[in-house]
Amino acid sequence: MAASSPVPFAIGLVTAAAVLLSTPSPAQATAPKPTESQLRAQLKRLNTKVDKLIEQYNLKRVELAKAQETAKTAKERLATAERTLAASEQRVAELARLRYQNGDLPVPGFMPNAAGAAVLDQLTAEQQALVQGVATARDEKKKAAAEAEALAVKIRADAASVAKQRDEAEDVIDDIKDKLADLVPYSTGRNSDGSWAPQLPSGADNITARTRLMREQVTKNFALPFSVGCFRSGSSGEHPLGRACDFMMSSGGTMPSAANNALGDRIAAWALQNQSKLGVKYVIWKQRINMGSGWRAMSDRGSITENHYDHVHISMN
Repeated sequence: MAASSPVPFAIGLVTAAAVLLSTPSPAQATAPKPTESQLRAQLKRLNTKVDKLIEQYNLKRVELAKAQETAKTAKERLATAERTLAASEQRVAELARLRYQNGDLPVPGFMPNAAGAAVLDQLTAEQQALVQGVATARDEKKKAAAEAEALAVKIRADAASVAKQRDEAEDVIDDIKDKLADLVPYSTGRNSDGSWAPQLPSGADNITARTRLMREQVTKNFALPFSVGCFRSGSSGEHPLGRACDFMMSSGGTMPSAANNALGDRIAAWALQNQSKLGVKYVIWKQRINMGSGWRAMSDRGSITENHYDHVHISMN
C-alpha cells in the first residue's frame, strides 16, 4: 500500500522513552540536569513524532476505506451482472420453448426459420458473454474482498502498535512536563505562615512582581493566540491594583474556537496547579471561579466577555 508503516517512528519513540526514563548509572548520576530549553526541545520533538504516528495511522485507515469501497463496488457489479444474466437466460429459454412447441415454424412467427435460428444463436452467444462477465465480476469481488480483509488485518496490527507507542510517548511527555513544572519558579513575598505579603505595582506595565512572573510563565508555557491584558484603570477587582491578567482566547466578545477553548482549560488548570508557587488568588473561566478548592458557578453578567467565556482571568495575592 502507499502509506508507510509507523514502525520506524515507533522505534524512535521507544528510544526516546528509554533515554529519558532509564535509571542513571553511578557515572551518569553527577551529569547536569537538562535545562528548560533542552526539555522543551525534547518535548517538541516527541510531540512531532506522535503527530507523525497518528498521521500514518490515519493514512492506513483511508486505504482501508478505499479497499472496502472497491469491494462494495465489485459486489454491486456482480449483482448487476447476475440480474442481466438471469434476464438473458429467460429470453433464450422462451425462444427455445417457442421453437420446440412450433416445430420448424418461424421464431417469432413472422420470421423465416433461418432468421429465427440466427436470433436464437445470437441470444445464446449473448448469454455466454454474460456468463463470462458474471465470472469476471465474481473474481473481482473475491479479489477486492480479500484485499480489504488483508488490509483490515494489517490495520488492526498497526493500530495496536501505534497505540502502544503512543502510550509510551505520552508517558515520556508527561515525564517532561513534570520536569518543566518543577522549573516553575517561586514568587517572592511568601510569609512563613503561607500567606502573601502585599506588593505594590511597579514598572511601565503597572503590575506587581508576582503578577509579572505569572504572566511571563503563562506566556512561556503556552502559545497564546491573542493578547494579554493586565492593568486596567477604572474597573473593579484586581486589575486596577496590578494583580490580575486576562488571557484572551478569542478576539473579544465572541466564543473561542474549540482549540482555543481547550487551551483556556489547560491554562486555567496550569494556574491552579501552580497556585502555591506563584501566589495565584483565584481563576475565573467560563462563568466559573476557582480559588483552589474547586470550580463554583457564577451569576450571569450578561455577555460573553463579562461571563469570562472569551478569556481566562487570573488574579494574584
